[in-house]
Amino acid sequence: MDIPELMTMADFLVRYSIGRTTAYREVAAGRLKIRKLGTATRIARADAEAWANSLPAREGEAA
Repeated sequence: MDIPELMTMADFLVRYSIGRTTAYREVAAGRLKIRKLGTATRIARADAEAWANSLPAREGEAA
């Protein structure tokens, strides 16, 4: 059995530079998968990377 590497929500928010509200919107929309361990929320690193890779890419400079 493969056990996924999990990160806390706080680690996810820092790593991907997004806010908590945005992260939970992504969860509600079904684009980001979370796991619950009691009251703790965890995100598998593979799920976080899949989410990041699914984001649209844009060329040019940031607004």
